[in-house]
Amino acid sequence: MQLEQLLIDTLPEMDRALEDLVRLVPPAQQVKFKNGFVFRHAEKLTQQAIVQKLSRIPSGLRAAQILCDAGYFQEQGALQRIIDEISEDVIFLSLPILFGKEEDAHRNYLNAFFAEEFDPFSGNSISEQRPMVPRKKIRAIIANSPLGAQDPSGLIAVSRTISKACSGFVHGASPHIMDTYDGNPPHFNTKGMLGTQRESEYKKDIVNYYYRGLSSFLVGARTLGHQPCFNRLYHISGAYNSLGVG
Repeated sequence: MQLEQLLIDTLPEMDRALEDLVRLVPPAQQVKFKNGFVFRHAEKLTQQAIVQKLSRIPSGLRAAQILCDAGYFQEQGALQRIIDEISEDVIFLSLPILFGKEEDAHRNYLNAFFAEEFDPFSGNSISEQRPMVPRKKIRAIIANSPLGAQDPSGLIAVSRTISKACSGFVHGASPHIMDTYDGNPPHFNTKGMLGTQRESEYKKDIVNYYYRGLSSFLVGARTLGHQPCFNRLYHISGAYNSLGVG
């Protein structure tokens, strides 16, 4: 199978997997908000958080692919940072279920994840700051788990490097912005960068995020105990490996 077709086939398979996994958790319920309602997972289970996080991966990849195809590589990089952290979150949340070792960081993460931003009666912003778990803590727990590499410090360093590289897209670091400075005469490209030297680089880079997102779906399927779903995704993962990805 050619890589281009594999990328096209991956997103519907993620959608199918998400539909399967959604059925395994208590459904979202209507909760009153001001004069209307919003949907919430009332139980606030880890499994529900995993499903919510997984829903963002195919959506984020579709958005990143649109940006890539249009040549907006800076914006693609920012989205890839989001996709990467969401993929990490799925693995992090799965660890206590898979291996039975829950840490304070997992409980703190869930409390922050399910915390509301607005008061449901007045609609006013709730001023309390979310007790966010530091990203370096999440990476360290993953690296030192059975899903981590044989060299935890090496895995942490790689994850940190990938995140730092994409962070410049989010925060507008000068080296990243200057990637848009190209042409004859050189100028800042604000209408996309198709046809520039950056095009092949970013079209190759996005493939890694398809694979990383798929890997998180594999972990999610295993965590929620859906073996047929896991088997389908594992088959697709093997296709990436056969093409030298992963």
